[in-house]
Amino acid sequence: MSLENLLWYPLEDLPFLVIAIAIAFTVHEFAHAYSAYKFGDRTAYDLGRVTLNPRSHVDVLGTILILIAGFGWAKPVPVNIGRFKRPRLMGIIVSAVGPLANLVVGVFAIVLIHLLSQTGLLYAGSEGVYKALIHLCYYLFSINLMLFVFNLIPIPPLDGYRIVADLLPLKWRYKLEQNIQWGIILFLLMVFIPQLRAVTIEPILSLSVDIMSGVWTLCEAVFSKPMDWDRFVIDFLA
Repeated sequence: MSLENLLWYPLEDLPFLVIAIAIAFTVHEFAHAYSAYKFGDRTAYDLGRVTLNPRSHVDVLGTILILIAGFGWAKPVPVNIGRFKRPRLMGIIVSAVGPLANLVVGVFAIVLIHLLSQTGLLYAGSEGVYKALIHLCYYLFSINLMLFVFNLIPIPPLDGYRIVADLLPLKWRYKLEQNIQWGIILFLLMVFIPQLRAVTIEPILSLSVDIMSGVWTLCEAVFSKPMDWDRFVIDFLA
């Protein structure tokens, strides 16, 4: 079996994909670590996680899996909410800033495409540079937007679960924590069993695509210059 048959993505896109994954995972985990540190928890700081160095955040196995299975993970940031002045409120914020950081990077990538188009630089360079920019920005855009949506699912170990847990009354939260292992098992089944993935993960990915298209349309309105979303995707696939 060839390497290309093992990969979830085209082999020629591997450099752009690896860069996009490294950036997406790094900003996500850095946002968790930095916000926890600013709220008074030094756990991640003492472990060297308050940094934008990808080596501190990227998990090798998680990255390999996203390349061959379409799903992976970074090194989770340890957070001790007991060190926060307002544990539940600050815990929600720390959980939420990771996905929000991905949203910011995803929007930045598509704004960059629009800015380059506005100035004519997107199409002024060589064909190779043009395609490289298209591929890098597409993966930065798509992966970060998918991480934003995906991490808000209220199933452990995702950030959405932590947000919901901190919103619940304490007695409900304790009951939830007692059964957290079942949530993790359910999550893994959703990811790796094709039939379950089709009715759970795939609709979420479709929602991510809809959000991408909406952000694209919003950028068109802001920059007052229409760009063809279909052309962008076609150029990416070319």
